[in-house]
Amino acid sequence: MRHLRDVRLENKRVLMRVDFNVPLDEEGNIIDDNKIKAALPTIEYILGQGARLIIMSHLGRPKGKREDRFSLRVVGERMKSLITANVYISPETVGPLAEEAAAALKPGEILLLENVRFQPGEEKNDPELSKQMAALGDIFVNDAFGSAHRAHSSTTGVGDYLPCYAGLLMEKEVEILRNVLNYPESPRMAILGGAKVADKIGLIENLLDKTAIVLIGGGMANTFLQAQGKNIGKSRFEANFLDQALRLIKLAADKKVEFVLPVDVVTAAELSPEAVPVITDVDHVADDHMILDIGPQTIDIFKEAIKRARTIIWNGPLGVYEYQQFAHGTEEITRALAESQAITVIGGGDSSAAALNLGLADKITHISTGGGATLEFLEGITLPGVAVCEK
Repeated sequence: MRHLRDVRLENKRVLMRVDFNVPLDEEGNIIDDNKIKAALPTIEYILGQGARLIIMSHLGRPKGKREDRFSLRVVGERMKSLITANVYISPETVGPLAEEAAAALKPGEILLLENVRFQPGEEKNDPELSKQMAALGDIFVNDAFGSAHRAHSSTTGVGDYLPCYAGLLMEKEVEILRNVLNYPESPRMAILGGAKVADKIGLIENLLDKTAIVLIGGGMANTFLQAQGKNIGKSRFEANFLDQALRLIKLAADKKVEFVLPVDVVTAAELSPEAVPVITDVDHVADDHMILDIGPQTIDIFKEAIKRARTIIWNGPLGVYEYQQFAHGTEEITRALAESQAITVIGGGDSSAAALNLGLADKITHISTGGGATLEFLEGITLPGVAVCEK
């Protein structure tokens, strides 16, 4: 991988892709600015080297059309409160105004370009758009690990026209995740939650060759329980993946991997803030109830397994974390990881949010900024946004 520290930056125009896809409330205010803060070390390093910094990012899914609710202006204003350098905001991603603003930058100053996904060619990795973006800089720095699984103009296409280097965040993410996959301390464990088995079949198969213990929770556990013939009431499950679920259970047994499913669950007749939680074992789920969290016995089993592990990867909440009465499993496992002496890695999304919300982020070895990117990396897939920094 080509590292940022390997190139002289003084007076260079550095075009950097970041992941500032921050969550917004209904009024368009930033709820969580951790993605902006995660990029600050790279930003500060580049500015400290006397470069002029031009930043690109996406926000939301505007699908190639300008939508004010997805403008990066709100991100630019937050940057101004986090960075002492001058931050200018371009009304364009590419075009005369962006070119003029980039040319006017002085060393130590920042230009934030408008949302790259306002451009219809961005998600198509359009060469002409990539060339226009590249014309704004002298070198390209990719620090957007969270978007590294996308082969878009701003994540990979620019690398066809400019020398590309990994930012400090990208470098850190790749190094830690590679080490966890290839040089972990044993025994190794994966904790997998979230809604869908379909999204994680490849990941599970890859991890079965690298882990001794796999704990399954969240909505995806429903499909495994249904495949075993359990009555899961009116819980959501993936009917098309029942055979795959059974195959993975058998594959784990063949490889002598502990494959742990919930033995008790928290159910309710409805999913709402007023829903009344009921604890039951997995053999006695009521027909008119749905499974919404792991139960206390399962939490204890998971905790005991965590105590035995020396390397732990976790992706996906273990219940419907948005509702407090169904957040207990996710919160308890977060606390168990924080108390663990193991190397612990949380892979983005709601499981990361749990650690941050509980104030336990500093007790976790690494919290990845990637969601889909982390999953694909752990699955063994080459990420386009990483590959472009390795040319």
